[in-house]
Amino acid sequence: MDVFRIEGPVRLSGSVSVNGSKNAALPIMAAAILASGKTILKSVPHLSDISVCAELLGELGCKIHRAGNGDMSIDSRVIDNPVGEYEIVRKMRASICILGPLLARCGRAEVSMPGG
Repeated sequence: MDVFRIEGPVRLSGSVSVNGSKNAALPIMAAAILASGKTILKSVPHLSDISVCAELLGELGCKIHRAGNGDMSIDSRVIDNPVGEYEIVRKMRASICILGPLLARCGRAEVSMPGG
């Protein structure tokens, strides 16, 4: 696997183009928890796992907006619940992806065993 190592005092910012796929979108959606602001995703596929992940992020406190053209915005300024509810987490294996970002952001994270 290729790796980019960035060292130095300059803060990274900008955008990256990633093809619209479920396996790309789900971890990026989870990583949006770390942004503490608004994240815009383009070409997000309309699939049940994406909808479940959006529902899970909404339960954590994120505001999700889905446009008809496949764009999605995730506003993660407010994370007021570091617990992934069982009824949502059980629907998707990728629910485990929220643990790292939640722990980094809130200092605490809980999810039940993911399903899917």
